[in-house]
Amino acid sequence: MADLVAYPMNGGHGPYSYSKNSTFQRKAIDAGKELIKEAISEKLDIKSFSSSNSFRVTDLGCSVGPNTFHAVQNIVDAVEQKYQSQGHNSQLPEFQVFFSDHTSNDFNELFQSLPPDRRYYVAGVPGSFHSRLFPKAFLHFAYSSYALQCLSKVPEEVVDMNSPAWNKGRIHYSKSADQVVKAYTTQYAKDMECFLNARAQEIVCGGLMAFVVPGRPNGIPHTEVFVNTAKELLGSCLMDMAKKGIISEEKVDCFNIPQYTASLEEVEAIVKANGYFSVEIMENLTQEKPPPKVFAFSVRSGMEGMIRKHFGDEIMDELFDSFGKKLEESSSVLESKKSVSLFVLLKRRATE
Repeated sequence: MADLVAYPMNGGHGPYSYSKNSTFQRKAIDAGKELIKEAISEKLDIKSFSSSNSFRVTDLGCSVGPNTFHAVQNIVDAVEQKYQSQGHNSQLPEFQVFFSDHTSNDFNELFQSLPPDRRYYVAGVPGSFHSRLFPKAFLHFAYSSYALQCLSKVPEEVVDMNSPAWNKGRIHYSKSADQVVKAYTTQYAKDMECFLNARAQEIVCGGLMAFVVPGRPNGIPHTEVFVNTAKELLGSCLMDMAKKGIISEEKVDCFNIPQYTASLEEVEAIVKANGYFSVEIMENLTQEKPPPKVFAFSVRSGMEGMIRKHFGDEIMDELFDSFGKKLEESSSVLESKKSVSLFVLLKRRATE
């Protein structure tokens, strides 16, 4: 599969950089920290890896840091503790960590920010996690945080004006017609199937995979999810600009955010249908809602690239100023919405 939708987080150290505006994502990583430790302690069978003196970890959708370094260090620490608890102090493995993201990710920024006291060897792996990235049976632990909500592409139907799923006047699916929601749901299921098939080839039998994503509690409508409501507000800001003649309405009609907010039920059904992994842990983690201004900066650091590519650079400041104000004005509505992260821990089944 080609490196399809590739809109990296903002690199560098500027006021709208991801490195300075990713505390929302960092809190999700921290919330899953103990679950990662627990999973490695109880579910990782290091005896099956004894023939290898290296332990290979990847962070898929790593962006530019610092969050990826915290996540990776937590995994390394937990694996070392596992070895030590079983009396292997003198036989600790050498750790190889593979930071992976789209080719357009700011890998220079990532490598310049590497922790100087790290206890692992480093490599970058550019490419889409919806396809193969590593050799067969290569990885012992795969990790991803706040990346798997991203689709490989916008569903084609939602930008086709002749389709019943045409998403006219909106940039997201949560308040759209059922056909639009179905198109996004179908695309998400296809992408997750590709993701799981690729990882099944790359992860050793008995190896683990954990991911954290913005999610939706089971049975809760898409309209009641905090991050979805925020995207609808961003879309309304673009429509306001279209009404003022700053951008064309047609330009808004053919722009959609390629992200989907799944529930644990949806993820579990996809994993079980795939068959390559057993579900070891699945939990909803309550996600604290950030202040409006902080969240506006966070969204800008993550989505500015895709918006700029479609609408041009000129509207960025006005758009996100308007977005910040709408978040403030809608704070009581946003406060009532659900904000959770999904934590999922899978184990690679033995091949028959």
